[in-house]
Amino acid sequence: MYEEFYGFKELPFNVTPDPKFLYRSSSHRDALAYITYGVFQKKGFIALTGEVGVGKTTIVNAFMDLFQPSIEVSFIFSTKFPFDQLLYLICNDFGLEVEGMNKAQMLIHLNKFLIEQYENKRNTVLIIDEAQNLSIQVLEELRMLSNLETRKRKLLQIMLVGQPELEIILNLRELRQLRQRIPLLFRIPVLTHDDLSKYIDYRLKIAGRGNRTPHFTSDSIEEIYHYSKGIPRLINVLCDRVLLVGYVSNVRTIDAGIVRGGVRDLENVTVQTVGEIDKNR
Repeated sequence: MYEEFYGFKELPFNVTPDPKFLYRSSSHRDALAYITYGVFQKKGFIALTGEVGVGKTTIVNAFMDLFQPSIEVSFIFSTKFPFDQLLYLICNDFGLEVEGMNKAQMLIHLNKFLIEQYENKRNTVLIIDEAQNLSIQVLEELRMLSNLETRKRKLLQIMLVGQPELEIILNLRELRQLRQRIPLLFRIPVLTHDDLSKYIDYRLKIAGRGNRTPHFTSDSIEEIYHYSKGIPRLINVLCDRVLLVGYVSNVRTIDAGIVRGGVRDLENVTVQTVGEIDKNR
């Protein structure tokens, strides 16, 4: 709605995990380096955690974009399944025909696929998002899945991506064998106050900076940080609403008052939504 007013080629604050919009703060660079090291050094298991909306999936997508020619990826989003069904999803995502196969047959088929990828010098990566929802039994089965290997190398690199609760689960006594296979748990922190203005500026630039690009004042940055606590998804939600408020008000300078107007709009939407739920009870 407001793209033309501000001269954008596309919306700068979408909440979709588009890697081209990844602002590489020092912590995001470290996270990308960590998963890159884990995959290409064939560590077997990698664990990446962070609060909701901190940018975990965006970092994973950036990794896939960077190394797509040399990796084969299965990206699993649905985690509330028993292992047999999860294994079916994994095989299917790798493009394997496993319809009607039992667990043992799927494992044999997967192992043959992994050996072929290894011989073709391709890294095979299984990425499981929302991994905090995996049961202890499924996590143990995944540990056994990591036993698919040659004498020198793991054939499958397994990346567990989840909320901080995943760290608690992995430290359970029942999973101590799995935890020993994970060289490092990397938690992505929220953006610092200093990063916030750079984050906003970066996304505005990617969306198409021009002479109509909005200007965020220093007091508006303070308000945005106070509301978002440095969580990128909340920054995006608020900034998108703020730009809409600026468009309706016909202004391109975004000050604290405009931001507070955006916050009120978001809070009103929340109140109305809760109210509608109460009416329908």
